[in-house]
Amino acid sequence: MISMLDKDRLDTLAGEIEKAGRYAFRMQSLVHRSFKSDGSVLTEADTAISRHITGCIHELFPEAGVISEEEKAEDSRDREWIFILDPIDGTDVYSQGLPSFAVSLGILDGNREPVGAYISAPRFGIGTESLFIRLDPGGDVTLNGEKLETAENKDVISQITMGSKGARELDFSSFRGKVRVFGSTIIHILSPVIFPSIEGTVVQKCFVWDIVSAHAVMKRAGMDLEREDGTPFSYSDSFIFSKEPLDTVLYGGTERGRRELRTTLPPK
Repeated sequence: MISMLDKDRLDTLAGEIEKAGRYAFRMQSLVHRSFKSDGSVLTEADTAISRHITGCIHELFPEAGVISEEEKAEDSRDREWIFILDPIDGTDVYSQGLPSFAVSLGILDGNREPVGAYISAPRFGIGTESLFIRLDPGGDVTLNGEKLETAENKDVISQITMGSKGARELDFSSFRGKVRVFGSTIIHILSPVIFPSIEGTVVQKCFVWDIVSAHAVMKRAGMDLEREDGTPFSYSDSFIFSKEPLDTVLYGGTERGRRELRTTLPPK
């Protein structure tokens, strides 16, 4: 079991995610864009980070399962812990030289609850050069080593984050707020937690690795994600292991904020 007794292993893992973020930063000016069969962008950094971090997890936590965007999915349904890796979330913007990308590792427990997060955004700091989020299972969220305190008054929606296809897929006729688009779903979901004047997020087509780590942080801060019909979002085995995208819009924020978003930004 991963517990506070495993702090040394978690420290090592957190350090490897930070190193992976710095590696992605160094490689960014050298990357060559290629494309997967579904049209999404792939870079050499994605595959290198995936191989390294999955190897580290297997060595540090042989009792756990691992799923990476860039590897064949392991059938680890019987494992008590499942690590979910996105080597670079926001590969498209990363490959174009933009700063809003992240190396993301989330942890699901045996109940399929998101409980851990290690997120390195090496060019997306808040008044600093970089951002590193850490949430050990059962612990507090830290941002660059300091306990994260989320701003209050997040119930009224004035600014949100969402993916770049929002204007095509959502009805904006009743929405009066501002929209921020960074190009990374992980950063979008983190935003209501880490930025004082962003209250919510809308997540369109996503895969399990796009959301687990940031969802764990959001839940630890007292927020959550829910489906477009208002039901709570949960991680089914089919979503985790099939590597297929979710077929619903997700709304994130406080309970009141999510209700407002579902009303003002429904799918078309």
